[in-house]
Amino acid sequence: MSQSNNMLGSKQLATLGGGCFWCLDAVYQELVGIHRVVCGYAGGHVLNPDYESVCRGITGHAEVVQLHFNPEEISFRQILEVFFVIHDPTTLNQQGHDIGSQYRSVIYCEDDDQMKESSQIVQELALQGVYREPIVTEIKMAPIFYAAEDYHQNYFATHPHQGYCIGVVAPKVEKFRKTFAQLQKNK
Repeated sequence: MSQSNNMLGSKQLATLGGGCFWCLDAVYQELVGIHRVVCGYAGGHVLNPDYESVCRGITGHAEVVQLHFNPEEISFRQILEVFFVIHDPTTLNQQGHDIGSQYRSVIYCEDDDQMKESSQIVQELALQGVYREPIVTEIKMAPIFYAAEDYHQNYFATHPHQGYCIGVVAPKVEKFRKTFAQLQKNK
């Protein structure tokens, strides 16, 4: 379950959905200031969802990652800037070949500051005309977060030669590395 307060000592939480959680997990594992990434489910109507039920689209949950970050090392805004580069926020309930509400673009905010920052960046991207289509990313207060099964955690690092990882996850990681080289860990 998500903590009710976004402060975890000197760390904060951010919960994002942008398609398959393996993609976001792989990228955010490499982002400076991120100290823990947990794949999971949020925003549905079923208690204790499992991967199979979420994938079938019967729980209402989105696949998300919950990020534990240190705001002295990386800002929530920088986390969102990465988010809006590594997925398509203009496709409703879809990322590439992954189709269904479980793959929706969503920012689950831990507090009013995150809500304000999320709305502001979406408005700025729209005004700048960054995307041809309107941004459909949902911005909501954080619901209960359920951690996904252990085998989903750090999936790309443990399965780099799996077909989905090669064809879908790896290109997103590479895009992150090229676009945000200055924000990579160990650089």
